Amino acid sequence: MENINFVHPQFFWLFTLIPLLVGWWIWQQKNEMATLLMSSNSAFANHTTWRTKTQWLLKAFRLLALSVLIIALARPRTTDVTAKIKTSKGIDIVMTMDVSGSMLARDLKPNRLEALKNVAATFIKDRVNDRIGLVVYAGESYTRTPVTSDKTMLLESLKTIQYDDTVIEDGTGIGVGLATSINRLKQSKAKSRVIILLTDGKNNRPAVDPVMAAEIAKEYGLKVYTIGLGTNGTAPFPFRKLANGQFEYKNMPVEIDEKLMKEIAQKTGGKYFRATSNKKLKEIYKEINKLETTEIKENRYYNYDEKFKFFIALALGFLMLELILKQTIYKSFI
Repeated sequence: MENINFVHPQFFWLFTLIPLLVGWWIWQQKNEMATLLMSSNSAFANHTTWRTKTQWLLKAFRLLALSVLIIALARPRTTDVTAKIKTSKGIDIVMTMDVSGSMLARDLKPNRLEALKNVAATFIKDRVNDRIGLVVYAGESYTRTPVTSDKTMLLESLKTIQYDDTVIEDGTGIGVGLATSINRLKQSKAKSRVIILLTDGKNNRPAVDPVMAAEIAKEYGLKVYTIGLGTNGTAPFPFRKLANGQFEYKNMPVEIDEKLMKEIAQKTGGKYFRATSNKKLKEIYKEINKLETTEIKENRYYNYDEKFKFFIALALGFLMLELILKQTIYKSFI
């Protein structure tokens, strides 16, 4: 009976009639017995035949036939479910990450850049149906990884991001970072295209005006979520590099152009967030993850295998067996 379900289980209440039927048969048999008065029945001792002892089988077959008919009425069947998942075109996302020297500040642990990489890795793993790209910027910007669905390559590229002023000029070029991200998405055919722009400072590279870049993003229908990263007040920033290659840190004011970041988000239909701690940064990426969802449709196909025919055949078999026994072995008792 494994994996069998019943369409009409209410018919099982008919089983409560079987004890009443058995009681009625017993009462009827007693009333139909003839009474014969004799001075002694010793002559009939030890003359009970096997047919007398097994006559109850006729009623048993009828009860079995009734029981399996009740099961047939309950309509047993097995169900095979096939599910086919259809995903829409999904979302193309570019994560635009500030890699300037200030991202080594230690107000987040172990520093801002490593905290961002850890949270970004979780975000990438969660976006199983979407394509993601990486753009890094400081004084200038470049595409670290084009928009791709290859999460393994993406995570490996993310892992190796680090501050290196010999590779990219230091500074905070928010406009150039946003412009590079727009170039990565403007030809995308995805139903939704999103940029997650993170910075920990103020724009100090006038080559591309961040507000003008936001207007261009709006024209292309790109949504920009902006994140300001850094605690309130002061934080230990890298001050100078020592002879051994290590940085010397000192507390300095945290300055983020929140007005600019809010304006970029507002122009493009996005949202601005402020991450002041590791925990808050995780919460922000979780919220963005919920805001930007990919539609997934699941079509389920049901294949039913009806089993009631077997029980009807079994009931007919019990009734035929009772009829055959009545007309043969137990005929003299009828």
